[in-house]
Formats: sequence, C-alpha cells, structure tokens
Amino acid sequence: MKLKICGMKYPDNILEVGSLLPDYMGFIFWPKSARYFDGDIPELPKSIKKTGVFVNESISVIEEKVTKYNLQAVQLHGQESVEFCSELKSKFGTSIEIIKVFSADENFDFSVLKPYESVCDYFLFDTKGKLPGGNGTTFDWKILEKYQSPKPFFLSGGIGIAELDSIKEILKTNLPLYAIDINSKFEIEPGLKNTSLCKDALQCISTIKK
Repeated sequence: MKLKICGMKYPDNILEVGSLLPDYMGFIFWPKSARYFDGDIPELPKSIKKTGVFVNESISVIEEKVTKYNLQAVQLHGQESVEFCSELKSKFGTSIEIIKVFSADENFDFSVLKPYESVCDYFLFDTKGKLPGGNGTTFDWKILEKYQSPKPFFLSGGIGIAELDSIKEILKTNLPLYAIDINSKFEIEPGLKNTSLCKDALQCISTIKK
C-alpha cells in the first residue's frame, strides 16, 4: 500500500513531510487552486516520486514542468482525452507515470475507463464536487464494487485518519487498490501539512496489509 501526500506548497514543510518518506508527493500546477505551486522544490529523498497535478493543461506546459521540477509522475485532473494521454505516454515513455483522475459519485459510469487502460499507468478516483479536486469529502466507496479493470488505482477524496481504517475493508476484496491520496484532512491551512498527522497516516498505512 502506497501513500501520496498532495497539495504541498511551502519549502520547509515540504522538507519536513519529505523526511517521513511518503511514496508520492503532489504539487498542484492549477492556478485556481489554493494550493497552487510556483516555487522551488527542495531536494527530496530519491524514493519520493514528485507528482505534478494538472487540470486541462497543454502538453507543452506539462513537459516544461516535468523538466523544471524533475517530476516522476503526472496526474491529470481534468477532462483529458484518451488521445491526450496517449500523446503524453508517447512523449515520456516509461520515465513518467501517468495517473488519470476520474471524479466519482453514485452515477459514475465505469465503462469510460476502458479506453484509458493502455495509455495510463494508474487511475485515481476522487469525489465529484464543485472543484476538480480538494473538495474535502469522501464518496461512497461501495461503487468500487463495479470496478472491473485490472488497472491499479489511487483512492482520494476527503480521506482522514478515520477513513484510513475503513480501507481495510476494500483490501479484503480483489480490487487493485494501489495507493491512498491524502490532502486537506492533514492540513493546518491550504498547502501547509500537519507533519504529525502525516506521520500518523504513514504509520496507519504501514499496518494495513493486503
């Protein structure tokens, strides 16, 4: 079970959270976000995959950010098409993981995932809300029972310490849950993470065995 801590913004806080060694650390490059990142990423342990989060961005801008920040993963949080993902995959090959986000609610149509399987490394399910992400609420995880894809996925959307315990139930199934993505429930303010809570999350994740 992997852990991604998303919405990082402040250098000192990035270093503090980085010292906990999460598997992924997310930086949001969507200007309308309260966690928009436009600074410098300090030197992090090589085991942490720096992930750029984009919303309907151009391939040229994504390529620029990947190069500037030496990103290891790209998270697409908008209405990016299969063709767009395919072009990104062709450009970066295996050097960059592509994570395609889908906003989920009780009416989500899982058939839309099929064409993306060959052009993305992972899916990510977040709660459908007013914003592309960071709405701070969970969706009904029971809808994941309809998930038929072999593609591993991230689970996101308003996850706090209390919700982490419920993840054990998902792991009793055959669902290919790969990682948990946390953000707003572990903050002091937007972009500033509570390091102690993040440490608790990592400890909790480490005890969850599939």
